[in-house]
Amino acid sequence: MKATVERATLLKCLGHIQSVVERRNTIPILSNVLIEARSDGLRLMATDLDLQVVETIPAAIDVNGATTVSAHTLFDIARKLPEGAQVELAVSGERMSVVSARSRFSLSTLKRDDFPVIAETDLPVHFTLTAADLKELIDATRFAISTEETRYYLNGIYLHATAGSAPRLRGVATDGHRLARIELDLPAGAADMPGVIVPRKCVNEVRKLLDELAGDAPVEISLSPAKIRFKFSADSTLTSKLIDGTFPDYSRVIPTANDKLLKIDARSLAEGVDRVAAIATTEKTRAVKLSLGPDKVTLSVTSPENGTASEEVSADYGADALEVGFNYRYLLDILAQVGSDQVDMHLADASAPTLIRENDDSRALYVLMPMRV
Repeated sequence: MKATVERATLLKCLGHIQSVVERRNTIPILSNVLIEARSDGLRLMATDLDLQVVETIPAAIDVNGATTVSAHTLFDIARKLPEGAQVELAVSGERMSVVSARSRFSLSTLKRDDFPVIAETDLPVHFTLTAADLKELIDATRFAISTEETRYYLNGIYLHATAGSAPRLRGVATDGHRLARIELDLPAGAADMPGVIVPRKCVNEVRKLLDELAGDAPVEISLSPAKIRFKFSADSTLTSKLIDGTFPDYSRVIPTANDKLLKIDARSLAEGVDRVAAIATTEKTRAVKLSLGPDKVTLSVTSPENGTASEEVSADYGADALEVGFNYRYLLDILAQVGSDQVDMHLADASAPTLIRENDDSRALYVLMPMRV
């Protein structure tokens, strides 16, 4: 194998590829990137057995062939080479040489035949979302994905189609303390899709790749009950196994009868919460208390170690006085996703979940469980 490629092109591709590769692997070849020199360019692939990224980049191919080499090492080399450099990759025996200007590296390789590949089988459900819609779906939900490995079925975004007169494509995530849900218009081809749980790592890698696309760029999505594939272009594909589990009936925790409505400026509330939380230094003091009164909210935090903090924020509120506490980090995470100036908070009492959304017509809604204060 022998090929020459521009440093910037190789670096951009390796930036996508190497983030899939875990830093520590008990299987040595999983630390490597598969590099294939073919007639259509240089094809690079990385996998962790659950997730696989494949990209093809333009290159001058002198000799076809394939090998695998340490993904992180090759990325570090490409990152440190000078801008505008040409990089020659050549394989001889069990070594790959990387030559650029006056720099020369000789890297250990492992056989291409030992590299595991997630089978490129045809997946029965196909639909397309714009990069902007897929980005909105991920951003509105991924912060609520659980990191608790024992509840593995919550370690991803639940993607499914709703039935009825106005079917929608829904993304839902929850960690038991907060829930995020967003609805998009159901794309053609998605009506018969199974409900699937897209793993957190896959979600994060897809989100990185979306930053490279224009908002109206189409992303082709194919899935089965076991796998999902995102095709960002003819030269860039990500395939992932799905979480084999049953997502809970989240509709039961979305309140429908919360009769106290608080309308408040989202930025003012977030800044106020952030300020009073400056004294919250331990897990036990993460609760911020909201005292709701006529046309104002008083935010307060009490810390046994540091003292107390409070701040008043103007608001539109006309219901009975109410005191409720929330984990300030969870509340800030939700407010960070609100795209409008104002946010609506639908409350019931100090122990009931609160519904938060921009307005009644917004595509996203959030549910936040209270804390005792």
